Amino acid sequence: MAYRAENKVFGKRAQNHVLILASGDNIRHMTIRPWMIALTVCFAGLLTISYLGATSYLVIRDDLIGATIARQARMQHDYEDRIAALRAQLDRITSRQLLDQQVVEKKVEKLLEQQDALFSRHGKLGSLLNRAEESGLQPGTERPATDIPAFAPSTDDRRASLSGGSAAIASILKGGEPAIKSDMALSLSGASLREGAADRADRVFSNVTLSLKALENQQLTKIASLTTGASQAADAITKILLRSGIEVEATSGSQTGIGGPFIEPSLPGNRFDTSLEDLDTALTRLESVRETARDLPFSNPAPGQPITSRFGNRVDPFLGRLALHAGVDFAAQTGDEVKSTGAGRVVTAGVVGGYGNMVEIDHGYGISTRFGHLSKILVSVGDEIKTGDLIGRAGSTGRSTGPHVHYEVRRNGQAIDPMHFLNAGMKLTTYLE
Repeated sequence: MAYRAENKVFGKRAQNHVLILASGDNIRHMTIRPWMIALTVCFAGLLTISYLGATSYLVIRDDLIGATIARQARMQHDYEDRIAALRAQLDRITSRQLLDQQVVEKKVEKLLEQQDALFSRHGKLGSLLNRAEESGLQPGTERPATDIPAFAPSTDDRRASLSGGSAAIASILKGGEPAIKSDMALSLSGASLREGAADRADRVFSNVTLSLKALENQQLTKIASLTTGASQAADAITKILLRSGIEVEATSGSQTGIGGPFIEPSLPGNRFDTSLEDLDTALTRLESVRETARDLPFSNPAPGQPITSRFGNRVDPFLGRLALHAGVDFAAQTGDEVKSTGAGRVVTAGVVGGYGNMVEIDHGYGISTRFGHLSKILVSVGDEIKTGDLIGRAGSTGRSTGPHVHYEVRRNGQAIDPMHFLNAGMKLTTYLE
C-alpha cells in the first residue's frame, strides 16, 4: 500500500487514501473513504459487545438456571397445597351431596305419589265432566281445569311423566328456579358449591307442590260449582214436577228397603274423592229427574196451533147447556199430524164413544193422556211410544163439530187441566235442553 504525500495547504481538500493491490500483471486500486472506516469500526465494536455478552451469559447461566428451578419448586409446592385443600373440600361436598341425594329422592317419591293421584283423578274427573257437559252445566265462565302439570323427575330406575298441559309447572321453572335434571346430577360450579342440592330441590318441590295444591283447589271449586248447579237444576225440575202432582222422591236421593249391620263410619280419603262422589250423586239425580220429566207429557200435541176451547165448564155445542170440557181443543185440519206428548205405552187405540177414534197413552206415575176425534189411528194397543212419535191424524170423528185435536191429561183417571203440564213443559225447557 502506498501513500501519496500531499502538502496540506489551507483551503484545499485532503486527499483520500488509495489501496493498491498488485498480483502479477494485475494491479487494482481501491480508494479508502471515511465512511468505510466508520463502518468497519462499528462492526468491530458490535462483535466485541456480542462477545462480551455471550461470555457474561455463560458465566451467570448456572445461577439463572438454579434460581428458576428453585422458583418452580416453590410454585409446585404451592399448587400441591391448593390441590390438597380442594380435594378435602370436594370430599366434604361429595359427602353432603350423598345426604342431599337421599332427601331429594324422598321428595321425588312423594311427588310421584302426587302424580299418580293426579292421573287417577284425571280419569275419574273426565267421565264426570263429560256427563256434566252433556247435562248442559256450565260452572262460572269456564269448565274445571283438567290440565295436569308436567313434571318428570327420576331416581335411578324410576321415571315419571304427566300428560296434559304443563303451564303450571313450566311457569315455576321459568321463573328463575333451577331445573331438576332427570338423573339428579349436581354440577360442581361455584353456585353448587355454595348451595346444596336439597336446598335447591326444596324450593322447586315447594313451588311444584303449591302449584298442584292450587290446581286441586281450583278443581275442587269447579266441581263444587258443578255439584251445586246439578243439585239446583234437579231441585227445580223436582219442584215443577211436584206442582204438576208428580212425586219423584225416589229419584232425589231417598231410598226404600235399605238396611245392614252398624259399622263405624270410615273417614273420607280426601276432599277430592268426596267431591267427585258428591258430583256423581248430583249428576245421577239430575239425569234421573230429567229422564222422568222427558217421559211425562209436557210437550204440545199441536205445536203452533191456537187453542179453540180450554179446560173447564162451557156451553155444550150440541145440547146448549153447561157441561165440563175435560181437555183442551187445538185447531187443526183433517190429516194433520198428532204426536205423543210424552213416552209411555198405548192402552187404548180405537173408537171410544164421543171421542170417536181415540188413543190413550199411559205415562206412569198415574198420568195418562187422551187424543180424541182422530181421523186415523197409527198405533196399536201395547205399543211403546216415545215423546214426539206420530200416533194419528187429526179429524172430526165422534162428538165433534169440526176437525181439531182434543187433548186430555188424566191423573189416576181424573181429568186435570192440560195447561198445567203445558206451562210446566215451557219452564222445563231450559232444564231439559
